[in-house]
Parts: sequence; structure tokens; C-alpha cells
Amino acid sequence: MNWNNDIQKAQYNQTRRDFLRTTTKGLGAAAIGSLIAPNLLSAQPNTIPGSGGVLKALHHAPKAKRIIYLFQSGGPSQIELFDYKPELMKRHGEEIPDSVRGGQRVTGMLAAQSSFPLVGSKFEFTQNPKTGGYFSNLVPYTAQIAEDICVVNSMYTEAINHEPAVIFLQTGSQQVGRPCIGSWMSYGLGSPNQNLPSFIVLLSRGKSDTQNLNMQSWGNGFLPSHHQGVQFRSGADPVLYLSNPDGIDRASRRRELDYLERLEREQQAVWGDPEIDSKISQYEMAYRMQTSVPDVTDLSDEPDYIFDLYGPDAKIPGTYAANCLLARRLAERNVPFVQLYHMGWDQHGNLPKDIQKLAKSSDQASAALVTDLKQRGLLDDTLVVWGGEFGRTSFSQGKLTKTNYGRDHHPRCFSMWMAGGGIKPGTVYGKTDDFSYNIAENGVHVHDFQATLLHLLGIDHEQLTFKHQGRRYRLTDVHGHVVNDILA
Repeated sequence: MNWNNDIQKAQYNQTRRDFLRTTTKGLGAAAIGSLIAPNLLSAQPNTIPGSGGVLKALHHAPKAKRIIYLFQSGGPSQIELFDYKPELMKRHGEEIPDSVRGGQRVTGMLAAQSSFPLVGSKFEFTQNPKTGGYFSNLVPYTAQIAEDICVVNSMYTEAINHEPAVIFLQTGSQQVGRPCIGSWMSYGLGSPNQNLPSFIVLLSRGKSDTQNLNMQSWGNGFLPSHHQGVQFRSGADPVLYLSNPDGIDRASRRRELDYLERLEREQQAVWGDPEIDSKISQYEMAYRMQTSVPDVTDLSDEPDYIFDLYGPDAKIPGTYAANCLLARRLAERNVPFVQLYHMGWDQHGNLPKDIQKLAKSSDQASAALVTDLKQRGLLDDTLVVWGGEFGRTSFSQGKLTKTNYGRDHHPRCFSMWMAGGGIKPGTVYGKTDDFSYNIAENGVHVHDFQATLLHLLGIDHEQLTFKHQGRRYRLTDVHGHVVNDILA
């Protein structure tokens, strides 16, 4: 191949638009040069586009280096899991008082319902003698790590339907198009691991008939595209289109990338589109992932006692338990943000039966992850988060019977727990009223939660911004306060 002839042809086969976009010289070559020789133009050693964050220094000393977010999609019922309400049992079947409901918004699914009978949980609770927290018998493994976690019973949100609520919790806005938490973290901090993405997403289903997720939940929004979450799938090819097609070997792939680099070096031009640099960064990352991904996703080197710790599903690729184990392996390799989405918690009817399935699929593996990180010395600087997008109503949706009931969406209060990474262990924070309908003490808004996550990473949430369409945006929009009471 004649490099010079090919490059000359490329230079002369330009349209007028290409010419206008390439009149400013030097920046494109600098971007490519930083890919090929990372130390050449960087004040920090061994940084390349996509691995170095925009922050020159952290705003304060961090407590966490990485986050594993165990997102329980669908809205787990706080009343059945962590928010013990004996008053609901006493008043089981009675109409919810108007003074409690207060004319608050309900979903359209209740439009035809004229009666709203209170319903207590049919599951038993036990209180931890040291933390004072209550745990239902649906989550026996989580109860065993009570002294390692902080349960927040006073979370609240503004969204009442699934998609806007998930988007709001992840991006700080109910409308799509904003960057999610993982993308903000990637943008601000980058990644110490140059061979794996800084933001990885894993999906699992607690039951087959479950609501799908909007990929905007792990989207980069208006940030450069190499900050979006990279989804790992179960099966032979964890990342789509990562493997070389037939007829292309690794050496051929390397020559192709080198040719693209030489082409842009010779042109010495900026193409006027910042996504070009993101694409080149993604090409290089994909090339390195061809060896790093098979290594991290191969669980065959895990001992049997680890599989026993996470539960019987841990050996089945794509299950929540297997994803929790994979999240630990990614944490060991310093991947900064790993997000697990576990779908199926939406129980409008048949709740007593369905929630047992979801809790069983989540409880042991979630607790095992905390235990596993702790025994490996990783929990101190790894923040683990467990929770959904909202809670469930204290009154029954649909007909209430002796054995069956359902609960509608409830944004006014829900429960979440966190562990490690600077969180005060063995604590219970916030209270709801006797009906688990309104917050009575220490409410934590979604923006407060987001501000606290960034704070634990050493970031002031008001200072990590990105200018888009004339306005500076941030994850917490114009809101949010750090919840200092839950920090160690």
C-alpha cells in the first residue's frame, strides 16, 4: 500500500463543505497525536481522550473511587421491604384518611377506582438490635449486612410514571436528552483503566413479562459520545460488534486504525465536529477491549465458594447474581461506574406472590456483593447503591382480598440503601408517617442523592458543568444538597 498516494487522493477528493470545515489546522492532528503518544501533549502521564476527565483536580478529598449502582427498576415496595408500618396492619381495609392523602396526584390507572383501602404488608419484619432498622423476611441476606449499610427511608421524587422517574433519577431531568450519572462521572473523572470503558451497564430481568428500559437512562446526552454507558450482554459476544468479522485478524485491525491516524495527521485539520475525536477514541477503546472484555467476563476462574456466596443463579450468564459477580470483577479492574438494571419490580396486582420472586432474585446477590467487596478490601472506596425509581402506595390498587393486593406508583416516599465509599454504616436515615405515605423527617430528594454521590467522589456538584446551547448544565440542575448526616 502506498500511504502517500492514498493520502493525496483523500486530500483532493474533498467537497466544499469538507474544505470549509478543515480550514483550521492543527487541532485534529493534536487529538490524534494524543491517542498515539499519550504523554506528548498531556500534563498528566498516560492519559488519552476518553480516559482523562476534564477536572484538573478534585474539589475535595474523595471517599469513593468507584460506584456500583444496583438499580431495581419498577419501584420496589418500601412497605414490604424496609419501612415497617404496624399502623397499616391495624387499619387494614380502612379508607386512607383524606388528611394523609391530601389530594396528592395519582396515576391514571386509578381513575376508575373509587375506594382506596389501606393494606398492611403480609410479610414479617425483624428489627436489628444494633442499627434499629427493620427488615422484612423477604430480604434475609440484606438483614445480615445491616451493620454495613445505610438505609434511607425518606427518598422522594417528582415523577409518578416509570420512564420519566427512571430518567429523572439517572439524569436529573424527567425529559430525555440529559447526561446520566455515569456519563457525568466519566466526563469529570475519566478512568484509571485504559482497557475497559469507564461506564458499563448490565441488564437482568426478574421476570419475563417486564417493562423495558429506555436506553437514555445510560445515555451521554449532550456530552461527547464516548461517555455513554457501554452495555455488556450475556453470551459469546458481551459487546456487540466488538469481535473482528471473518477475514479480519488483529493485525489487520491495527493497520486500519493506523491508516486512519496517518490520514488525519497528514491532513492536519480539524473537521469541525467534536464527535470525530470521540469516534477515534471509541475505535481505540474497542481495539483494546477485544482482549480485556473476554478476560473480565470469563468467570471460570472463580472458586465454588464465591458462586455459593452469590447464589445458584451466579453461574447463569445474564442473571442478576451473575451480573453482581461481574460487577465485583469490574471493580477490581478499577472501572469507575458499573450500573446494574434489574427489571420486574412493578407490582400493581398480585404483589404478595410477585415480590417474593423479585426479592429472592436480588437479595442474596446484593448482600453478597457487599460482603465480597468487604473481604477483598474494596468496600472502603467502592460505593454500592441499591434502590428503584419510586415507591408504592399504602392503599391497595384494585380489589383487596385476604390473600392478594396490589400497590400503585408512589413518588412521595421510598427506600434505598447504600454501603461503603464514605457512607456511615449501620444507620437508618429519615422517617415516613405511620402510613408510609408522606415524609415525616429528613427527606432526601433525588437531586440531594445525586449531589451526595458526586460529593463522595470528590466532586462539588455545582462545579461540574457542561455548556450546551448557551447554558451551563449540571447533573443536579439548579438544585441539590449533600446529605452530610449519612456520611462517615
